[in-house]
Amino acid sequence: MPDGDVVIATWWETAEWVSRLSIAKGRKFYFVQHHETFDYLPVQRVEATYRLPLKKIVIARWLQELMLERYGDPNTLLVPNAVDHAQFHAPPRGKQPLPTIGVLFHETPFKGFDTALQVIEKVRNRRPDLRVVAFGTDPPKQYAPLPQGFSLHVAPAQTAIRDLYAQCDAWLTCSRSEGFNLPAMEAMACRTPVVATRTGWPAEAIRDGVNGYLAEVDDVEALAQGLLALLTLDPSDWRQVSDNAFDTVADCSWEHSSRAFEAALSA
Repeated sequence: MPDGDVVIATWWETAEWVSRLSIAKGRKFYFVQHHETFDYLPVQRVEATYRLPLKKIVIARWLQELMLERYGDPNTLLVPNAVDHAQFHAPPRGKQPLPTIGVLFHETPFKGFDTALQVIEKVRNRRPDLRVVAFGTDPPKQYAPLPQGFSLHVAPAQTAIRDLYAQCDAWLTCSRSEGFNLPAMEAMACRTPVVATRTGWPAEAIRDGVNGYLAEVDDVEALAQGLLALLTLDPSDWRQVSDNAFDTVADCSWEHSSRAFEAALSA
């Protein structure tokens, strides 16, 4: 490995490697994008990496707070993710003729798709005409077949995802754990309010009734009520919430985040 100015670990294993490098390889940073204490990993080793003498950069406020409260690091730097506004955007619009929500299809348990199905069923009890737009990288296995009324787009072209967000009256995310939750930000860039669990970036960005609604993890009732609150707004009030969602992420650009990341490497 050549000498350099900085060297950046992006995963717990690489953090172990970077910690053992000589100072000639550069100043040592740890780019933390999630709290990676997953059941399938050696949790004690993972936790130990967060205590290594590496300068940490995180992507969300909850991670910055976690590094302070759990690992005793008051110097963690926050550089949030962003959205490509050239790709994700939409003009001002009204509600759909049929109430329409969107959801990310992912069978990994912490993504909470099982909870999303329960939420959708509860909303359908009040709105039988509910339409669901979903996209994901793989076709369903565990959840095959999906319930009636789902329009699933498997591995859509990146240029098509914007239109999927923009045809929704609300975006639903039921994750049990998230480092950031970029689809929530992308949906807002496409003027779609978000109903989310209190995880990742949505926990710091969503204000109830302003640009979406928040609920606790696995709180099916609260998530359903959040969706129903958006779906039953009159057109002018929904339009205001939609505009608020767009405004929430208007300044979240990769240009800004890249400059902040460069500044963090010089801090």
